Amino acid sequence: MQDGPALMMIVLGRLLLGGLYVAGGIHHFFVIVPLTDAIEARGVPFAKWVLLSGSMFQILAGTLLILGLFVTAAAFGLILFTLAATVMLLNFWDMQGTARESAINTWKTNMAIIGGLLVTAAGPM
Repeated sequence: MQDGPALMMIVLGRLLLGGLYVAGGIHHFFVIVPLTDAIEARGVPFAKWVLLSGSMFQILAGTLLILGLFVTAAAFGLILFTLAATVMLLNFWDMQGTARESAINTWKTNMAIIGGLLVTAAGPM
């Protein structure tokens, strides 16, 4: 079992990572039309279904992380989700100027989040 400070850091880390996904998933329900349009523009079939199911997954897996339940499975699921969303929506290779720079920075941020999810997944092992 973890000592007090280490346990607090684990709980806070899970809260922050899980909360990021829960908040993002909830936010998607308020911007369905532009996100669906962006997903359709990338050629993804059934864009609205993809958006809604992905958002529900974010909320569920993020909540599991926060609660400390099925942490490894939730973290790996969110890793796959983040990779898919990043490739699907942040096509910096087709962009120019500040839009490209912004997309590249978001890629970097997403890779750092995936790093945090990997550390989280390894914790309970």
